[in-house]
Amino acid sequence: MPNPSIKDEELYRELREQGDSKEKAARIANAAAAEGRDTVGARGGRAGSYDDWTVDDLRKRAAELDIDGRSSMSKDELVHALRDH
Repeated sequence: MPNPSIKDEELYRELREQGDSKEKAARIANAAAAEGRDTVGARGGRAGSYDDWTVDDLRKRAAELDIDGRSSMSKDELVHALRDH
């Protein structure tokens, strides 16, 4: 049964399959339904490349994502693990 508080169920399901939280997926889906997908997508955030991060910052982010083995990973391994998470 569709959730009446979600205005764009298809987009919501796609976002959840990508791993977005329920809250984030609902927020994006509802904004897209109200303003249009192109408008919402155009204002999306821009993140710097993991290649530019320090090893300490990469390890902190890996810890937030609970990536196993992060303490012994090299910078390249951390970047790869974060990108593939």
